[in-house]
Amino acid sequence: MRIGIAGTGGIGYASAAWLAHAGHDVQVWSPRGEGATALRHEPLRSEGVLEASVRVRVAASAEALARDAEVLLIAVPLNGHKRVMDSMLPHLRSGQSIVVSSMASLSSLYLFEQALIRGIDVTVASFGTTVLTARRTGAAQVRVMTRRSELDVSALPRARESEALALCRELFGDLFVAQDNCLASALTNINPVAHGALAVFNWTRIERAENWPQYHYMTPQVARAITTIDAERLALARAFGLQVRTIEEHFAKSFGTGSATLADIAAELHAKRGGPPGPTDTGTRFLAEDMPYGLAFCEVLGDMAGVPMPATHTMVRTASLILGRDLAAENEFVDALALRKESTRGLLARVDR
Repeated sequence: MRIGIAGTGGIGYASAAWLAHAGHDVQVWSPRGEGATALRHEPLRSEGVLEASVRVRVAASAEALARDAEVLLIAVPLNGHKRVMDSMLPHLRSGQSIVVSSMASLSSLYLFEQALIRGIDVTVASFGTTVLTARRTGAAQVRVMTRRSELDVSALPRARESEALALCRELFGDLFVAQDNCLASALTNINPVAHGALAVFNWTRIERAENWPQYHYMTPQVARAITTIDAERLALARAFGLQVRTIEEHFAKSFGTGSATLADIAAELHAKRGGPPGPTDTGTRFLAEDMPYGLAFCEVLGDMAGVPMPATHTMVRTASLILGRDLAAENEFVDALALRKESTRGLLARVDR
């Protein structure tokens, strides 16, 4: 298939390498302009889980990417979703499929509804997290660290669930299972739950740019705080009639862990993997993305459904205090989707259409 990938970071590069290695015609686009310049002249080299050297094409614009693609994959940071989607919307056409990897704050619902307003009939598939974990290691190099053993996928419209499932399996293999709807996909993402507490409780390490392995510093008390926030996420999902995995179940599915408690899971992963290293940049996505588009989004849903979320609230406010700005106000999708005016029944009708 002809596949266009928006994003040239670790996940964008890893996805491009994986799909091109499987024989697809892959084109990448860097929304910031220069992220993929090297790929115009040299192959994309992948190491780790995937050892490969492949050729991929480079699109000069969102228009060029959308024009040439049967399938589009959005693989940019969460705080870039709306800008990238707005750039692509004028150039989409009916019949295209778009995969959002990974989706948060119902960004895929925004894309789907905005396409409908323009009279464009697309299928949007949502992942709660990425198929691959990866880090870009050079201008034309990426290290793929993990391919998940199982991943949920939802579809808009829901009537095309089977088609979306088949497409994702064709792209990345038989690891996908169908999920209720894109709200379930949004609430499946445990990154904000884990990343927020890890960043806040290890902030001096981040600010001093120390080398700190994440799982080693997910100590028992930090793990307790994370599971408290996770319990609020699970209660929120139940309020919408959804059942999502616990954070412990997520690690077991993603990394094959066998321990029962989060603290023991962290120790197990540290013993097996050593890393990955924690962030050393005060602009880390652990706060800049995961707070506005993860935990602050859950706060809005909690207000909508009448679910108390004191631990989530505390984490968002503490992160905002550390960075000196209101992180909750940085989520563009809350207003774009009019979520503060929505009801639980109304939101479910939109994601279940």
